[in-house]
Amino acid sequence: MTTTTLAVLVPLLPFLGAAAGLLLGRTAPGFVRPLAVLPPLASLVLAVTVAVRQGGGQAIDAHTELTPTGSVPIELALHIDGFAALVAVLVGVVATCVQIYSTGYLRDDSRYPSYAALVSLFTSAMLLVVYSGDLMVLLVGWEIMGICSYFLVGHYWETPEARAASLKAFLVTKLGDVPFLIGLFALATDAGSFRITSVLGTVASGGLHHPTLVALLLLAGVAGKSALFPLHTWLPDAMAGPTPVSALIHAATMVAAGIYFVARLLPVFQASSAAMIVLAVMAGVTMAGSGLAALAQDDIKRVLAYSTIGQLGYMAGALAVGDRGAAVFHLLAHGAFKALLFLAAGVVIHASGTNSLAVMSRMKGLRNRVPDAYWTMTVALLALAAIPPFSGFFSKEAVLGAAEHVATGHTEHAPGAAGWIVLITGLATAVLTAAYATRLWLLAFHGQGTEAPDHGRQPVTMTAVLWVLAVPSVAFGLAYGPLPDWFDGRDLTPVLTTSVLGTGLALVGVIITYGAWRHTTAMALRVPLGAVAAHPDADAGVVEAEAIASHEPAFGDVAYAPDPADPGRLLLGPLHRHAAVGFHLDAVYHALFVRPVQAGAQLVRFLDREVVDTYVRGAGALPRWLGTAVRRAQTGNVQTYVSALLAGTVVLVVAAVLVASGA
Repeated sequence: MTTTTLAVLVPLLPFLGAAAGLLLGRTAPGFVRPLAVLPPLASLVLAVTVAVRQGGGQAIDAHTELTPTGSVPIELALHIDGFAALVAVLVGVVATCVQIYSTGYLRDDSRYPSYAALVSLFTSAMLLVVYSGDLMVLLVGWEIMGICSYFLVGHYWETPEARAASLKAFLVTKLGDVPFLIGLFALATDAGSFRITSVLGTVASGGLHHPTLVALLLLAGVAGKSALFPLHTWLPDAMAGPTPVSALIHAATMVAAGIYFVARLLPVFQASSAAMIVLAVMAGVTMAGSGLAALAQDDIKRVLAYSTIGQLGYMAGALAVGDRGAAVFHLLAHGAFKALLFLAAGVVIHASGTNSLAVMSRMKGLRNRVPDAYWTMTVALLALAAIPPFSGFFSKEAVLGAAEHVATGHTEHAPGAAGWIVLITGLATAVLTAAYATRLWLLAFHGQGTEAPDHGRQPVTMTAVLWVLAVPSVAFGLAYGPLPDWFDGRDLTPVLTTSVLGTGLALVGVIITYGAWRHTTAMALRVPLGAVAAHPDADAGVVEAEAIASHEPAFGDVAYAPDPADPGRLLLGPLHRHAAVGFHLDAVYHALFVRPVQAGAQLVRFLDREVVDTYVRGAGALPRWLGTAVRRAQTGNVQTYVSALLAGTVVLVVAAVLVASGA
């Protein structure tokens, strides 16, 4: 079988699995789990085969015209380079692990068949984005992921929080997709084609007429899809969905799509220095702001959500300094350890009965209840904090090294200002990342208080995948050695200066956070638990839905009462309450956009009801009044008719006489 045929089957198999799962979910429930697991597993095997055949060498290109569409044709095209081959393998690995994990995590969920089918469709859409060589076909996968995220985030639709979160995710990403679509059309108009190779050829020959405008329009869509500032606010609220969905969205789909898109079309953005500066600023604000916010969150999943936003900032920073090899390297490493973090968090939530770190900090021995989650999550947190020799150290160092290279003027692929912005904010975020990773580990697994509830052993399907993902979390960082050709031949060997700075700052974050935790532990034992309570007998779905209810709504802020046991409160000081609600950015958006739209809707409603309806009612009332008058004249009495006839005759005669006299 040819490589092209195999590549076509990679996104097709999960799509067929999703269709079959939706059709057979109720009539043949015994087929639901095999249809959920086997298609992504087969797709993973084929993706690995395609990657081996591609070998990091010449890109695989194939295309056929779908239908004549005028001057700019739309084609079914494949463009598989080293980046695409590796990202497809990542998507296959994470999707397969999520489906296997979900068979245990949602084993009692009545809506599991539709959930599993949507996860498969989500996977298929991302694979279509990865392999597509045509921008319009890529857009199809891009938009399918948006609607899948809407349904999956709103899986627990009984709760208003889940409904609001799914709607918010959909609307915020669509806000970016509108200028994104305009940018695609402008790009295709200049290139005369939606083919990615044609677009890149046009850029190389200087045929892009308005590079800054096009790049900024595209960045709006990327900011929405990949949760970059200022369109990142939907991602923390998306934690209302099941934990496996969070793992899929944060590790290998949706948020990775925007970064991958910029990496694939990086020359378009490099054609505008202004766009690269804007991307660097977006990356810097995203990194630093999310790090501070993560340090103030109580919900374990929201900590990981803000962590994802920060790591996406690192990837965007690598792209802002013109190094897509470093960006994709970090995307791949992050995909492995972030999927592990979310799935391990799901085990912890399942065992403790709560999402709240404040509650977990008062549970003694939780790590003994979930040893698999404890050890694998420790590995993933070390990778997140970029502690050598874990994968996050090598991939994050590649980003910092690239930024340092640009900042010191050793390359002209990006403006020097972009290099300094990414380097400074990246180093500052290294401290924050290590701090919130340490805080999460201490609060979740080293609590002081009552014994943690004992729910027995977790399902094997939930714990086995943790060890599978732990392997790349440890070892993938070494891929810079044997796989340089897969990353544009970029030398990803750690640079001494940024390695020492990054690791040193990370260790500073660990030590300071540990000291703050020791200081607050004694205080925590003297403070009552308060309104937050564990649910030792609830299933995972109910726990997540109820835990989300304690957090801020989709738009606007809520009153926040920090837990005195939290070392993040000591570290952030008065900034803590603001960081806990995302620096009130939702409140700002509510004031700037939501309220004006609501006011406009009320004005339209008033005008429709009081003005337009008045004319409509008046137009109907006049004939009604005339009809009433005529109806009253029709009495049915013959004498009345004759009298009226005689009276009319008299009037006419008198009138005729008067007219004749006047003449």
